[in-house]
Amino acid sequence: MGEKPTVEISGEVLKGMKKKVEDLKTLMDLSYVISSTLDFSELISIVMEKAKAVMEAGACSILIYNKDTNKLEFEVALCEEGSTSALLKKQVTLEMGQGIAGWVARNLKPLVIPDVGSDKRFYGDADKLTGFTTKSIIAVPLIGRGGLIGVAEVINPKKDYDMEMFQLLCRQFAIAIENSLFHKESIERERMKQELDIASAIQKSFLPASPVFIKDNLMISAKNISAAKVGGDIYDFVELAEGGVGVLIGDVSGKGVSAAIYMAKVSSDFKYIARLTDSPSKALDRLNISLAGSPRGMFLTGIYMIVDTATGHFDVSVAGHPPFLWLSDGAVRVMSLPAGPPVGIVPSEYPVASFRLDRSDRLLLLTDGVFDVKSRDGQRLGFDAVVSFVKGHMHEEDLIERLVDFADDFSGGGDRADDLTIVELRWGA
Repeated sequence: MGEKPTVEISGEVLKGMKKKVEDLKTLMDLSYVISSTLDFSELISIVMEKAKAVMEAGACSILIYNKDTNKLEFEVALCEEGSTSALLKKQVTLEMGQGIAGWVARNLKPLVIPDVGSDKRFYGDADKLTGFTTKSIIAVPLIGRGGLIGVAEVINPKKDYDMEMFQLLCRQFAIAIENSLFHKESIERERMKQELDIASAIQKSFLPASPVFIKDNLMISAKNISAAKVGGDIYDFVELAEGGVGVLIGDVSGKGVSAAIYMAKVSSDFKYIARLTDSPSKALDRLNISLAGSPRGMFLTGIYMIVDTATGHFDVSVAGHPPFLWLSDGAVRVMSLPAGPPVGIVPSEYPVASFRLDRSDRLLLLTDGVFDVKSRDGQRLGFDAVVSFVKGHMHEEDLIERLVDFADDFSGGGDRADDLTIVELRWGA
């Protein structure tokens, strides 16, 4: 048998092969490391430490793209000074196009700058702030499935680098960071959901335990639907001395958590104040004083009436709230009474009006979420349409439910833009 042929490999080729093997090992090690955690802060630190070691760099940093502000923000920076990262994160942001990182983010192309002093794009304020001296930079965009994530920078690298290798590393960085951000957002959404669930339960505890209240000749029913988990509409029934019942409906300015917190204060203050007076005018006066120190822009529109459950006599005061409806003798009257301003804005006195209910009379108190509902093409339902509907259905037992269905049908099943509350009083039912 003949001798096997020999293949001679030059030292340069062998060196290149060894480097490829080392690069492959680095990629494999990195894949294992970055897949070991979904914690964003931990992942960023791991990525930067690995990049700094691979490139034997003086420093490494990652700037994350903030879509809301359209700016780059330092997320982490590794160098000899441990306080540098916190300093940059707190005080330095870059506009798109500003500095080396800003150029890379805007153009989605990597840059290798051997001498930053000769490049006019270099932004030197970070060095002035930290005392670090930047000589050279490699900057690569981090691009995920959803677009730009940020920019990775390697500063003052000592080791000979393979740009293709570094870009490959950055692609892995981008995937890992994007997955981590998705995980972080998912946890944050779940936390917010839990907090809103708790807030919703607390808020509902300020409303009457039952939406139906019956005493003597008076029956009160209520329906409250929040546009979100929590809302700003309020209603309440308070038993008073000598057979009186106080009935409140109100609408707090704003929506969501801030309105819900304000609503809770209004509710607690009202429950206390209502038992101190048998006049709706004085009750609103005192509530107005108690809410005088509220945050700017927070106020309450409302109607408060006190009904004598034996005689049907009721006194009512209005604070900037829409009219209520009086259903009697086959007719619907729109009760637009003299009113004071919304509670919590300016000192004021609230007028009081007095009436008497006849047998089978019904009163409907509404918040504007009933008639401000919009159709899918943006048309507003309007107060007059609600009045017309009530006139056509005034003898139906489930009038509140029918009115809610009417508003829902008009909106086409779309999301509510405002909270909806209806309170019905029936005399002699």
